Amino acid sequence: MAGLQAALPNVHLVRRVTTRAPGLGGEDYDAVTDAQFGTLVEDGAFAVHWQAHGLRYGLPVGINVSLGKGIDCLANFSRKALPHAAEIFPRLVVLNITARPETLARRLTERARETEVEIAKRLAQADKPLPSGLEVIHLPNDGPLPDTVARAAALLQPASV
Repeated sequence: MAGLQAALPNVHLVRRVTTRAPGLGGEDYDAVTDAQFGTLVEDGAFAVHWQAHGLRYGLPVGINVSLGKGIDCLANFSRKALPHAAEIFPRLVVLNITARPETLARRLTERARETEVEIAKRLAQADKPLPSGLEVIHLPNDGPLPDTVARAAALLQPASV
């Protein structure tokens, strides 16, 4: 994400809160227990929250402050959370980052966060279409990360105006 922040310095990268164990890499996130997550939901700590892949995810309400100041925000969402996110964030633009099945399988295996069964479930879901009615920018991500970051920055620049 550091490369993306450097490429898009005026975009706020939103740090998700999740029930994933701490320190597993892949993204910067705040790890909480399921009970802590439930308390955060009850306390209104999230602008939006959802469940996916057996975990819970939330975007802190601070995103609303950034958006209210006209700052573009970039957040990692699950496909099924997008319709609700579009209701909450009327200017939502989806950067749909995809990879070929063999690339995705290799990356999921290399990061070693999921079992083979969980990886198989993720791969089975990977080609599901996005919900309709969303503004979508498509970005294939089969090459080196710096190349993908550069393409993402180029694609997002017009969307951030």
